This record gives sequence, C-alpha cells and structure tokens, in this order.
Amino acid sequence: MSGQDEQRAPHAHGDQRAYGAQGRQADQGRQADQGRQGDRSASRHPRLLRDTEALHEVDVRDEWVPLPDGTRLHARIWAPRVERPVPVLLEYLPYRLDDWTAPRDSERHPWYAARGYASVRVDIRGTGSSDGLFDDEYSVQELDDGIALIEWLAAQPWSTGAVGMFGISWGGFNALQLAGRAPAALKAIVTVCSTDDRYDNDVHYMGGAVLGIDMAAWGGTMFAFNSRPPRPEVVGADWIAQWRERLEHNVPMTPTWLAHQERDDYWRHGSVCEDYSSITAAVLAVGGWADPYRDAVLRLVSNLDAPVKGIVGPWSHQYPDRGLAPGPGIGFLQETLHWWDRWLLDEPNGVDDEPALRAWINDSEPPATFYAERTGRWVAAEAWPSEATSARVESLSLAVGGEHGPVSVRSPQSTGLDAGRFFPFGNATDLPPDQRGEDGRSACFDLLATGAPLDLLGNVVVDLALTSDRTSATVIVRLCDVAPDGSSTLVTRGVLNLNKRHGRDQNVPMEAGVEEVVQVALVSTGHSFPVGHRLRVAVSSAYWPWIWPHPDEATLTIDPRHSSVTLPVWTRHGDDGVRFEAPTRATPLAVRALPAASDLPQRSVSHDVGTGEWVLDVDPGYGGGRAYPDGLVFTEDSRETYRITDGDPLSASAESRWAIGLEKPSWKAWLETTSRLTATRDEFVVVNTVQAWARDGGPEAPVVVVAERRFEDRVPRTSA
Repeated sequence: MSGQDEQRAPHAHGDQRAYGAQGRQADQGRQADQGRQGDRSASRHPRLLRDTEALHEVDVRDEWVPLPDGTRLHARIWAPRVERPVPVLLEYLPYRLDDWTAPRDSERHPWYAARGYASVRVDIRGTGSSDGLFDDEYSVQELDDGIALIEWLAAQPWSTGAVGMFGISWGGFNALQLAGRAPAALKAIVTVCSTDDRYDNDVHYMGGAVLGIDMAAWGGTMFAFNSRPPRPEVVGADWIAQWRERLEHNVPMTPTWLAHQERDDYWRHGSVCEDYSSITAAVLAVGGWADPYRDAVLRLVSNLDAPVKGIVGPWSHQYPDRGLAPGPGIGFLQETLHWWDRWLLDEPNGVDDEPALRAWINDSEPPATFYAERTGRWVAAEAWPSEATSARVESLSLAVGGEHGPVSVRSPQSTGLDAGRFFPFGNATDLPPDQRGEDGRSACFDLLATGAPLDLLGNVVVDLALTSDRTSATVIVRLCDVAPDGSSTLVTRGVLNLNKRHGRDQNVPMEAGVEEVVQVALVSTGHSFPVGHRLRVAVSSAYWPWIWPHPDEATLTIDPRHSSVTLPVWTRHGDDGVRFEAPTRATPLAVRALPAASDLPQRSVSHDVGTGEWVLDVDPGYGGGRAYPDGLVFTEDSRETYRITDGDPLSASAESRWAIGLEKPSWKAWLETTSRLTATRDEFVVVNTVQAWARDGGPEAPVVVVAERRFEDRVPRTSA
C-alpha cells in the first residue's frame, strides 16, 4: 500500500531520454534555497558529505527483464551518463510505473541517477505492463522473481554488481523480505512504512482481531488495482487479450486473508521477524507516528544483527520529503544517499557513527484531523531499547476521580467511528478528531502529569485484570492526552482479541465470568504530556470499523486494583543534537489534477436515530483523476462505506467501490468493481464484482466487454 500518487508516462522499449541541464538546474536551485534554511542543514555527527553540485546527465530507458520461466518484467531505468559501471538501486512494486506511481517516481529515481546510481523501477509480474499473472501479495513467486531481478541487475555490464533496494509500504515490505533471502548482490535496503510481521502488523489483523477497516477496503482496492489493463504502447496490439487473461485470473484476496485467522505458515511466510538473523544487508528503517507500521522500526533496530539504523518522525504513510502532512519533513533523499554511499560504494562517510535510532517526540497539541506540521523535537538513542528510557508502572487504581472497585464497560457498536483513518496519507480528514465522544463510550482511568513534562518514547503496555461475560470478546485500549479544557487527543492505541491472549497462533476462548490478567501492548509513540494534563487510559469493548466485532456483545469488567499501565519514559530533556538536511527532490512530472468526480465530503458520519444505524462514508483520497504529459487521462473514483447498528454486531458491513478509466485518443479502458464484506454468526461473506470495457481505436471504434464477473466466498469464523 504505497501512498496515493503516480508516475511517468510510458516509453517504448529501449527509448532514451535525458534528464539534462534543465533538470539539474531545478534540482540545484531547490537545494540552494533549502540550504539557506539554517540549522536543519547539519547532521548530528560529522560526515564526509559528497559534492552534490556535481550532477550527472541522466538517460531514461525502458527494458524487459527476462525471468527464468520466460516471463518479462517491465522496468524503467534512470542511468547516469557515465563511462563506467555504477551501483544499482531497485524499487519493485505492483502499482504501475507507466502512470500511477509516475509523479512520485520522477521525484526520486532521477535524483539518485544524477548522483551516480542507476535507479530502477520494476512492476511485479502481472501488474502494470509486466508479463504474467499476479497471484497474491508477497507470494513465493513475487520473491523468486525479485531474486532473479536482483541477479539480473547485478550482472549487467553497466552495473558494479552492488544492488540496493528501497520502497515505501509494499516496496518496503518486499525489500525486507528479499533481504531475508540474502541474495549476494543485495548490499543494503531502505524500508519505509513497512513491517516485519505480516500477521499482526499489516492490514489484515491487529492484536489477533480482524481489521474491518482495511481487511475489506484494502482487499477491495487491490481487487480494483489488479483489474487495471496493461498499456497498449508497451505491450502491443493484443493488449485487450492480455487484459482479458489478467481479469480471468484475478481473484479477490480478502477471502484468502480471512481463511487464516490465526498466525500460521501463510503469515509466517515473508515475516522476517520469524528469523531476523536471515538478513545480512544493511537496513535503514523509517516510519512515522501517524503510520500504523511504526513498531517495525523499533523491532528491527532492536533485533537485527546486520548494520541497522532507524528514523521515526511525525509523518503519515508517505516518504518524509514530499511535503505531505504532518511535517516537518527531512532531507530523506540525502539521508539515503549517505546510506547507499556507505554500503554500495564502501565509503567511510560517518553513517556508522549515527545513533541507532533518531526519533521525534510530538508536543502536546489540541486534537485535529490535520496538522500541517507537528511541533516537537528530535532525540537520539545509541541503542534500542535505550538506557535513556525508564519503565514507569502506574496502578489504574490511582486514577484521578476514578472508582477503586471493579468497572464494567459494554461499548456501543458505534464506538470507533472517531478512530480516524488506518492509513493516514496527509489528507484533511485522516487523523482522529477530539476523543471525548469515544471516551464517553469507554471505561476511563486518568493519571495526572505532575512535576515536569512527561515524555514517552516506545510502547505503552497495559495489564488488565479482566472478566468477560462472553467466551469471545475484544478489548481496545487507547492512550489519550487530556488537556485542562477537557479536549482529548489520541496518542496511541492497542487491541487484543481475547481468544489470542495466549498467542496469535492459538484460539483459546475465555471462560465467562473468570478473571484473567491480560496484556495489551499499544502501538509505539513519541509524545510529551505537559504538567497539568491527564494521561487517559480508555478501555472499550468495540471499535468499529477498525475492528470487526465478534457475533455477541460482551461486557468487560476491569479490576483497577490489579491493573496497571507501564509507561516508557524518555528521561533526557535536552537537545540531542539531531539535525537533518532540508528536503529536496528532482522536478516532478507535470501532472494536472482533474476536477473531483463528486462533491461528497471526504469523510462523513450519519446516524439514523429511528433504526440506530450508523454509516461512515469515506473517500480514501488516493489521488483522483489526472492528466499526464503524454496525453493519458486517468480517472479514479472510489468510496468506502461502513455500516453498523448499535446492539447488533451482526449488522456490520464494509463496502468498497471503484471506478477507474484510462484513455488516450487511440484507445480507452475502464472498469468498475465492488467489494462487500459481511458476517453471520458462523462465517464471513465476501462478495466482489468486476465489469471492464475497452475501445481499441478512436471514439468511433466499437466498445467491447472485456470481463463481467461476480465472486461470492463464504469463510468459516474460527477465532475472529
């Protein structure tokens, strides 16, 4: 799930283009302007900084990369115009280098090439204009192809044989996974907003509970994305036949994901946390406090034996140099260039002397769904876990104004509608609003920050002495920053499907009415609580649509006397001297945004008071329509709708609808998909449809139906 942006229009195989002097001047001018911003331009440790003004001319060409079985992957290569072999950087994605990721690709691949690296963008088998058929995310086939691709790049006469991989989300995932396969040529990776744990830290499950918001929506999105056609300019005259074959093979992935409700071999595949020692390449791991994958950065820094560094900023699910909220951004490309120089060129440039973890601690700010920039500060940890963190344990019985006896909660099914987006992309409505409404539907325990500001860095852990009146239930814990005026800002949260309390690979129902102490680890955070603010531990039994509800509502009873919260307190209050250069990028592709297809709000909540039904309607905001310099008009319209009725967990439904079109004067392709997830007491029901049409020729050419398919899958409920 790699962001909401796109990339360069297609070139024919073997075509070349120069990045040229104009691109160099724009790049250099931007650097000069940003270099004048002052104290952000220095790094914490002195480093041998290369002469970034000595930029190369850049040629762009398309290549077909042959695989052992004869399949060809479509690649675009940005190469410096030099008479010597150079190291190679690879980004390997299913998101269409011909159009969808084109603007984002144009910001970074030519930037690397101008500095002496061949930077290569490749579409995964069966996606974009690559040959073959796509089967599943991070499949054995995808990784086998990735190994062959790395070996091919290392063997080219223009390559030194040293390869690095980078990527955000999907590209960060498979970079880690391929590093786990340890091909000899792969010397280093940069993995951004990715995870080492495909089961419990991806879009499918959280704390062993089904992620209703993205199990359904991301499954629907990928069903639509994988239904897009290859580009006629790249694959040739039989593009409709190739598209038809692709659509006949394309099946929804949500039923597969739901068929594995416990952590089994399906999820262990590709989860490098199963064997951190398998990674020998140097790893730079980057994440953001507004991104759900941020825990992976801390785990990688803590567990890898290979050279590893981590950076966590205030960012959303985006590269941290793109100017997207929340900022502030950093000179991410410069950071990665130093990384590549160290591990692909073997330059002793000071990268080894950087702290193991550089992390941003957010200041306390009023709740908002959008922050252009967060205020806060950078801190440095020489190792992780750090000696600068201290575990502070507080009993929930010390809650300010709270009850000291057992507290019961049976949250309305609509609890969670103010959770915000699972994957914030920097849109205006992505982040959680004021949590007072959610707090009112939860059992709350408030602790007062006194004496000095309380800085947290790491994972908050909550131990609950808990009783359930049902054998299956989910507990959700939020940590909020409550200001003196009563406003409540969400800091972090955690989830535990109580059936998984003894391990994510196990399904052990609760014994109704019997108290157990369960532990809920909240997603990591960096946050400063001012004196006089309260740390609110809010416990709920529902969290829709993030968490799919069990068939029956449960009442949870918490004994605060035997419950506690463990806070990772950062004990250094001064300036750790962490500095980054200012952001810079290559001049992006000139893509023109088209007017929105509708004037519906980006995110709205409605409530039918008579029936009790709640509806959350969302535009996921992946980019909308745009026009490309080569004449391509790309249209994209999508909505996600989540419904639930208070008192009825079985009323939950999640629907994703997509309409996508690609058109040039000589051809047109368009498609519509729907994906709907519901559940009975015993099974999940997944219904997907796709319709696709094509026109091979101008406006007078006939329209043909390429596909019209409907899938209905029923998956037994085991532990979810």
